[in-house]
Amino acid sequence: MSMVIYILIAILMFGVLIAVHEFGHFITAKLLGFRVNEFAIGMGPKLLHRQRGETEYTLRALPIGGFCAMEGEDGDSGDPRAFNNRPVWRQFIVLVAGSFMNFLTGLLIFVVLFSQTGAYYTTEIAGFLDGFPLQGEEGLMVGDRIVSVDGHAIYLSSDLDLFFNRAGDTMDLVIERAGERIVLDDFPMAAREYVVDGETQVKRGIIRGINENPTLLDKLALSWYNTIDTVRLVWVGLGDLVTGAVGLRDMSGAIGIVTLIGDEAAQAQEQAAATGGNPIAAAAQSIAYIVGFIAINLAVMNLLPIPALDGGRILFLIVGSIYKLFAKKRLNPKYEGYVNAAGFVCLMALMLVVAFSDVLKLFGR
Repeated sequence: MSMVIYILIAILMFGVLIAVHEFGHFITAKLLGFRVNEFAIGMGPKLLHRQRGETEYTLRALPIGGFCAMEGEDGDSGDPRAFNNRPVWRQFIVLVAGSFMNFLTGLLIFVVLFSQTGAYYTTEIAGFLDGFPLQGEEGLMVGDRIVSVDGHAIYLSSDLDLFFNRAGDTMDLVIERAGERIVLDDFPMAAREYVVDGETQVKRGIIRGINENPTLLDKLALSWYNTIDTVRLVWVGLGDLVTGAVGLRDMSGAIGIVTLIGDEAAQAQEQAAATGGNPIAAAAQSIAYIVGFIAINLAVMNLLPIPALDGGRILFLIVGSIYKLFAKKRLNPKYEGYVNAAGFVCLMALMLVVAFSDVLKLFGR
C-alpha cells in the first residue's frame, strides 16, 4: 500500500472515531430529554441537511469527525430542556457517553480480532531456561501462574513483558500455585544471559505456557483483558510523561500515527508472505488493532480533567455543583467558557509541537 492510502485510512479512522464519540453524546442527550439543535457528520460546509423535529441532521464536507450541538451547552439558555437546565446527573451521563462509545468500539474491534485467535501465550509457567537458579518450593515451579508483578495485576503474557522490563533486579511477585496465592517479596529474578536456540539472549528465565485450543470464553476474556490493558497503558504512559521517564519526543500525533499504520501494515504483510498467509488480510488486521487501540486511548484521554475535553467539563460540573451547594447560586458559565477557550488553545499548541516532532522523526532527527 502507498503512503497516500495510509493517510486516507488515518483520516477515515479519526473521522469515524470522532463521529462515534459524538453519537454517544447525541443518543444519550435524546434519550434523557435534552434539546439537540444539530447532529453533524463531518466538519466544514454543509453538503446535505435535513430537519427532523427540533434537530437538524447534516453531512459536512470534511470527513474529520462531527459534533452534537445541544441547546445551552456553551452558555445560559431559557429553554427548560437546554443542557444547562437539565439535572446534573443527566449532564454527567451525556458527557461520559462519548468516551463510553469509543471504549465500546475498541472492545468490539478486539472481540472480532481475537475471535480468530488459534493459540496464545499465557501467564502460567511451563518451564525454565537452562541455568535458571530460582526453581523449587521457595521459588518458582512449573504450573505456577503469575498473578502480579510489583503490585501490578497480570492478565496477559504481554503484561509480563511490560512489567518485567520496568522491574529491577528484584521484584515483588504474587503467584498462584494449586489454588493458593503465594507472595514472593524482593524476589531476585534479575535479567541475565541464557542460551536460547543456540543464541545468547538476556531474559528473566521462565518459559510461558500456551493455550492452544482457546474456547469462546477464553477469546472473550482475551479481548476484555486487552481492552483493560490498553487503558492501563495510557495511564502508565501519562505517569511516565509526568515523571519525566519519557518526553514530548516520545509522543505521536496524526503524522506519527500515519507512519505507525504504514510500518505495522508493512511488517504484517511481510510476515504473512513469509508464512504463506494473506498479506492484505494481515495488513487489515494490523490496522484494525491500531484503530481499536486508538479508540480506547481517545476514551481515556477525553475523560482527563483538562479544559476543552469532556473530562474538563465534568470537572466544572462537579465544581459548579459544590459552588451552588454553598453559595446558593449557579457558577457563571462564562468562567467555564474562558477556561475551555484557554485549554483549547493549549491543546492546539501541543498538537503543533507534537506534529513538528513527528516531522523531525520522519527525517531522522
